[in-house]
Amino acid sequence: MDSATSDPGAPRQALSSTADNGLKIVIVGGFGVGKTTMVRSVSEIRPLNTEETMTQAGEAVDHTDGIAAKTSTTVAFDFGRITLDARNVLYLFGAPGQERFWFLWDRLFSGTLGAVVLVDTRRLADSWYAIDRLEHHGTPFVVACNDFGGPAHTPDEIRAALDLPAEVPLLFCDARSRDSSKQVLISLVEHLQHLQYLQHRQSLQALP
Repeated sequence: MDSATSDPGAPRQALSSTADNGLKIVIVGGFGVGKTTMVRSVSEIRPLNTEETMTQAGEAVDHTDGIAAKTSTTVAFDFGRITLDARNVLYLFGAPGQERFWFLWDRLFSGTLGAVVLVDTRRLADSWYAIDRLEHHGTPFVVACNDFGGPAHTPDEIRAALDLPAEVPLLFCDARSRDSSKQVLISLVEHLQHLQYLQHRQSLQALP
């Protein structure tokens, strides 16, 4: 998964003319789990983000338990890009985490190849809605536990808490690290390829 280095002084080329295939990935999860950070860490372009400063007006609806130091929040989506090869690019969309913006998720899921559910193991319950909506849409996904330095949990404990099917990959990452975030995306692509293989195999077995 090679990515070009952005040069602010270089002539800009329209995104639509730089590749034949655009593959859409959504990063979703609860409030403050690191979605914006992950997009920023891997994007080869300066990410588009819609972060706004949190104010007292949102105190009644934005629950900041465990993330009291958070001062800004995504109010629409984050957008980044990674060049895979000469013909394919990966478009990353980071979904807003607060419940009041969940109505945007269904639109973001449209045309999505797959998704990363980013979770904070200190607040696992915040991830249930993301998993539920992806399963409702039939969107393949992996779950990535972002490292916030909280209490350690075993993979089995996390799977049980999230009621996560055995076939869904469970990963551990640091969203601040480009290499770690890139490995999450690689694992998602490998998962999608495996699912595609299984679908082809089932189709062949169904032939008369």
